[in-house]
Amino acid sequence: MNDTAKTLSPDPAIAEEDRLRADLYDFLAALLAAPPDLRLLRKCAGLSGDDSALGRGIAALAKLAQSAVPSSVEREFNDLFIGLGRGELLPYASFYLTGFLNEKPLAVLRRDMAAASIARADKVFEPEDSIASLMEMMAGLIEGRFGPPAPIARQQAFFNRHIAPWAPHFFADLEGAKGSVFYAPVGAIGRAFMTIEKEAFRLGGG
Repeated sequence: MNDTAKTLSPDPAIAEEDRLRADLYDFLAALLAAPPDLRLLRKCAGLSGDDSALGRGIAALAKLAQSAVPSSVEREFNDLFIGLGRGELLPYASFYLTGFLNEKPLAVLRRDMAAASIARADKVFEPEDSIASLMEMMAGLIEGRFGPPAPIARQQAFFNRHIAPWAPHFFADLEGAKGSVFYAPVGAIGRAFMTIEKEAFRLGGG
């Protein structure tokens, strides 16, 4: 868990479909916030997927996780996201949308976070517009960790403003990054999930 934002207990009354959506957002947040520990690798290894794009990504991740060790995945994570000075990818909305960090997309996000009673956790210092933080925020909105569960219209507004304009591009970049091995299927999972969410919101007319 990224623990980017201060949260309340999730609402137990949300629909199972929404709980599964929140679980996938949380899963992506956990993988993108920090290198996975042995417990998370074992969770990945136990997954199974169908023949959909999302399912194929999950199956590929599970296969890799079965032989992965935390130290090797940590090196990959560092090469991708940290590096010497910077990693291969900069997983921030401001960078993808403007070419620079800490720009207008971050200011807009902070305004919307305040309106939704989402506060950054005390021990988190990275900009809030990281992909891991945004995945966690979506999960929290769905499950009601910042107050009542957000209606679909509010979920859609947050997704369309802060995630849809750049996250699919980031996940595609992650899937094809030179340093991606374990994280290549993470990119595939994220890219497929963003497509599913965008289409579901469109059909829902929220």
